[in-house]
Amino acid sequence: MDKSAKLKLPEILASKEVAKSRLVTVEQIELKFSNDELRSYEKIKGAGRGAVLIVPMLDDDTLILIREYCAGTHSYQLGFPKGLIDAGEEPIVAANRELQEEIKMAATKLTYVHKVSLAPAFFNATMEIFMASGLYESALEGDEPEPLQIVHWKLSDYKNLLAQPDFTEARSISALMLVKDILKGHK
Repeated sequence: MDKSAKLKLPEILASKEVAKSRLVTVEQIELKFSNDELRSYEKIKGAGRGAVLIVPMLDDDTLILIREYCAGTHSYQLGFPKGLIDAGEEPIVAANRELQEEIKMAATKLTYVHKVSLAPAFFNATMEIFMASGLYESALEGDEPEPLQIVHWKLSDYKNLLAQPDFTEARSISALMLVKDILKGHK
């Protein structure tokens, strides 16, 4: 039995914006829990549209990754194509758009894999993971400041991918393992 069904969400007594930048808004919320405990939390307010991450499969054993600059770690990181879902855009459409912007390919088949949340204790953001197959050349203009490095990697060599010092992003690692399990089930 799912024990979370018995939990009562805390009551939000008040909320206010405490900081804002071009990219994020920090909100402070005052909560009252079911046991009358009062707490103040700060959270990053998400845009609410979500994001997508795509695992492109060139064939049954070849992944396509990108290496791009990441300001948070001031490093280049290896991972899968990803991006925000535009207003009014369906996640599957966003996935195919991001493929075209980041690897200059589109997919004839996009398979929904899983939805993940990013640091739910303080950030309201979700990411939908898709696996892309039936790839063909198709390019759209992206918003990256420099060309992304395209890297092909054999899925059968995933352990060496996990050992790469620049393949550390939890979302990409999660997507890799989920897709690996899906494809293992098809063989």
